[in-house]
Amino acid sequence: MMTNNKDNRPVTREDFPSGAPVNISRRRFLLASAGATAGALVLGFGLPIGPARAAQGSEQITPGTRVPAFLEIRPDNTIRLQSPFVEGGQGVFTAMAQIVGEELDADPESFVVEVAPAGSDYLLINNKIRITGGSNSVRSSYSTMRKLGASARLMLLQAAAGRLNVPIAQLKTEPGYVINTSSGEKVSYGSLAKDALDLSVPDGNSVELRDPSTFRWIGKPLKRLDILDKSTGKAIYSIDCTVEGMVQAAVQHAPRLGLDVGRILNEADVSAMKGVMSVHRLPGAVAVVAERWWNAKIAAEALQVEWVKRDDKDAKYRYMPDDFSSAAFSDRLANEESKGITAEEEGDVNSALSDAATVVEATYRNQFLHHGQLEPPSTLARFNEDGSLDIWMPNQAPEQFQSTIAKITGLEASQINIHSPMLGGFFGRHFLYPEANPFPQAIQLAKEVGRPVKVIWSREEEFLRDPLRPMAAVRFRGGLDADGMPVAIEAISATEGPTESLTGHNPDSLDPLALEGLTGKTYAIADRRIAQVYVKTPAMLAYWRSVGHSMNDFFYETFLDELADKGSQDPYELRLKLLKDNKRLTHLLKAVGELSGGWKRGPFTAEDGTTRARGVGMASPFGSETAAIAEVSMKNGQVIVHDIWEAIDPGSIVNPAIIEAQVKSAAALGLSQILMEEVIYEKGEPAARNYDLYPILRPDQMPNVHVRVVESGAKMGGVGEPGLPPVLPAVANAVSTLTGQRVREMPLRKLRLES
Repeated sequence: MMTNNKDNRPVTREDFPSGAPVNISRRRFLLASAGATAGALVLGFGLPIGPARAAQGSEQITPGTRVPAFLEIRPDNTIRLQSPFVEGGQGVFTAMAQIVGEELDADPESFVVEVAPAGSDYLLINNKIRITGGSNSVRSSYSTMRKLGASARLMLLQAAAGRLNVPIAQLKTEPGYVINTSSGEKVSYGSLAKDALDLSVPDGNSVELRDPSTFRWIGKPLKRLDILDKSTGKAIYSIDCTVEGMVQAAVQHAPRLGLDVGRILNEADVSAMKGVMSVHRLPGAVAVVAERWWNAKIAAEALQVEWVKRDDKDAKYRYMPDDFSSAAFSDRLANEESKGITAEEEGDVNSALSDAATVVEATYRNQFLHHGQLEPPSTLARFNEDGSLDIWMPNQAPEQFQSTIAKITGLEASQINIHSPMLGGFFGRHFLYPEANPFPQAIQLAKEVGRPVKVIWSREEEFLRDPLRPMAAVRFRGGLDADGMPVAIEAISATEGPTESLTGHNPDSLDPLALEGLTGKTYAIADRRIAQVYVKTPAMLAYWRSVGHSMNDFFYETFLDELADKGSQDPYELRLKLLKDNKRLTHLLKAVGELSGGWKRGPFTAEDGTTRARGVGMASPFGSETAAIAEVSMKNGQVIVHDIWEAIDPGSIVNPAIIEAQVKSAAALGLSQILMEEVIYEKGEPAARNYDLYPILRPDQMPNVHVRVVESGAKMGGVGEPGLPPVLPAVANAVSTLTGQRVREMPLRKLRLES
């Protein structure tokens, strides 16, 4: 039996889906229900019950079209929905329930949502992949999930028509019920289960979808489905998962990447410590297994290890030199003189710069960052008597982990059950990064110990192995005409992108994520060129919330302000001029100006007597458009951010309350980055191993964040990440205005600023 160690309640296997849906036949669905009475009749909208049959019959199915893979309607009229996307605080469970519930005509509050198991049914992004990231979840699945709900509703109407012996045109639905419009007779969805069993699933492309003007739940600020369990301590995260017979493990990693275990000098002494069961050697680490994790942690930290350089020549593993300095590496990037490989070019930037009345040159930099999610990585691994393997771990891509684990273990993918509990924050942390995930360690230890093993990394170990947001230095050249208007811009970024760091650098191509935010700008500057100089980083790199936009919009938008100042232009008005032919962005920029009470740059004296200034920034990330204005002051050389006004245009929306919450959380992370966060390496090792030396934004430093959602009707964009990028230049530009000192790097706490 599995138990939740928070409240010791029994947890059934259905709490953690353990396989993929089984395609029994075209006309019969397997009946099962989490906690339902044996033999209960439910509309068998798909149930994951057999780990050995995870891939059966699904290879030819278009992802997202098989209703049984997603829905189960229970006799009590509750609905179980298997979400293709992992919940990590972004509200995707609620959004999925709203979308499906709208077309099914079922109140989203009647939904029980959990993460779907690994399986080809759930590869909804371009019908090829499944990840929770890139602000893709809702926008990539919106149409599919609507059709899914509509198909299920039609099945219920067909079942009711048969039971009541009336034409289907005589029926309608209201939340959770089918109504006979002639007699007024009302039949619950749950009670129709038996009659629906032998109905085939309709073609999703043939079902009629609701007119958006009649939406009952889509577009409304419904309360989140996951908040109650989180608020009452019932939410289960990976770190909470427990199975019978489980033991705990803690690790000590090599101080630098590329090292391996040589000798353990005090293994006998540590083996004799309280509670210690065994000591183990892992790739690049040592581990201690014990009944209690704290005993394992103390023992693992006590191990005295001689580390040696690894012989492995595999390109995906990196070697960190013992003299590596992040400050020196930043200088190296800034001093790169190559013209780079062109990613985006319009016109003739060199000629335009030669003809410009004024040329402005500047180099901008950013820092390495940790993900800093509050839940440290963990993995629980259990080998079963039938040869299958169960894995509980935080992840953003179940199928990718399943495939990798199959290669590690030699098992078939269908023998590997990936359980994806709720994430305690992620921000891009829980993808497949070499040497940055504990699941290979848990698998090896479970094999060696012969019992289920849960590995938890301490914060110190997490900060040692957390892959970093990339560092870059961007050399800008900008040209102004005689009226001070920009006529040319060139940006050459010396950096390594996160994708090329994982898959390997191809000298004939570019990693678009390295440059997004520099590329894709729509300002009317006739001649422009964006390029990259590839510089490999010794550290392991990763995706980070808003990815390339998390640094590149800072670079571009702050340099644009620098051009505005050089040309004696107001930066807000300059943007309006450069966007005059772009109605969507013009409207967005005016919206944030109105939200702030009207643009005023400053410096000006506020009601409390402080001297303040405002800055503006814009970004176009993940299919959405954002604009932000920040108001700042200075106190004892430190930046105080009082207010942020942000407008976001995601095209169309599902839940405005979730969008507002996501913009506020993104603004908080953006502020934390620009004000204080920085990973510093000295002698090949990170200086900070916990939050004492890696400060993050405190509650008392959080400004008022005011959000306006602009629904332009454009193609739906993302909402989880777009709120972050414009905050960075808005704050930096406000500080530059207030202090008269141009801000060209992050974080601000390392700069000497005076008002």
